[in-house]
Amino acid sequence: VPPPTHAHLLNFSNHQVSFSLSLSSPPPILYLTSIRKRTPIVIAFICPDRLTVTYSRSSGPGGQHVNKVNTKAEIRFHVQTADWIPDDVRNKIIIQNKNRINKVGELLVTSEASRSQQQNLNDCLQKIQDIIAEASQKPHEPTEEDIAIRRARLDYMNKERLKQKKIHSVIKQSRKVDFD
Repeated sequence: VPPPTHAHLLNFSNHQVSFSLSLSSPPPILYLTSIRKRTPIVIAFICPDRLTVTYSRSSGPGGQHVNKVNTKAEIRFHVQTADWIPDDVRNKIIIQNKNRINKVGELLVTSEASRSQQQNLNDCLQKIQDIIAEASQKPHEPTEEDIAIRRARLDYMNKERLKQKKIHSVIKQSRKVDFD
């Protein structure tokens, strides 16, 4: 892997991370490194040549500028043929973002938050990275300690439930009238 050409600092999911974008090798790869742990985490591989980028007129306030400039950015790519995303992550993206995928199978991401075309494009790329990062997260594996705590809580809840049933039963029994 060639050395990164650009390095930046940003906040990602409430954690400060540094990232570097390697522009010398096709395709560009985004590397995220945790500042606290100093361990590299590859969050997303994004191949810009596989993305279809279109610009259109943005809605909302902005006066005459809105009517003249194409600032709304729209990025789409076919999820099933995106071989730069692992298969399990692709399947999870399809499940989690079924409302963003059209009939052709393209994931559609738009942004019109800014008056700048470049900022809206960067926002779309960030949204794609967030979608991939969310789909890449593995579920938390419980430790032995977690399992033991859960088992103890379940046992305690069952004992309390049975105790309450017994109390309720005694109350019912005390209300019975003997006719003998």
